[in-house]
Amino acid sequence: MKPPFILSDWMRQRAAFILTPIVTFLARYRLSPDAVTVAGFLSHFFFAWLVATGRMTAAGFAILIIAPLDAVDGALARQMGRKQGGFGAFLDSTLDRVAEIILFGGFISYYVGEGNEAMLAIAYIAITGSLMVSYARSRAEGLGYDCKVGILGRFERYIVLIVFLILDLPEISLMILAALTYFTLLQRMHHVWKQAR
Repeated sequence: MKPPFILSDWMRQRAAFILTPIVTFLARYRLSPDAVTVAGFLSHFFFAWLVATGRMTAAGFAILIIAPLDAVDGALARQMGRKQGGFGAFLDSTLDRVAEIILFGGFISYYVGEGNEAMLAIAYIAITGSLMVSYARSRAEGLGYDCKVGILGRFERYIVLIVFLILDLPEISLMILAALTYFTLLQRMHHVWKQAR
């Protein structure tokens, strides 16, 4: 059976010529992969502040520049011979979820200030859908099933945010996320159901 196309894996392969020198430099100075993970997490407070204050285009460019840290910590851990699936992997996965909550908190703060109840509801649906997509994969893999499928994984969600924030169209990004995260959840549930049969 042909494995599914994973955009994030494809992008990592294409960006290897950029990421490899960075990872090699950080490994030379023994920078902890966990420190990179935490730095990426903390950057989401800055992203959320930009969104909450209405600086949507700036937020999009900031995420575009800083978010690739997410691809560095795992590669750095492998280069340094860290145990795969240890505390670092747990920390990375957990902080990824909290980071998304913080980022969407920026949207919620912005729309509270605008008094836009419809977009508040859409932002709520988008964040819950995003968290459920990630939870479905985590739970499935904990039970021994493959679940790296679906139209809107974490990487794809950030692409949607980056593109439409840069275009100053945050409402469009949230509408897409609200609809397609739950569609992705159904895709993952169906994929695991087929394996369980």
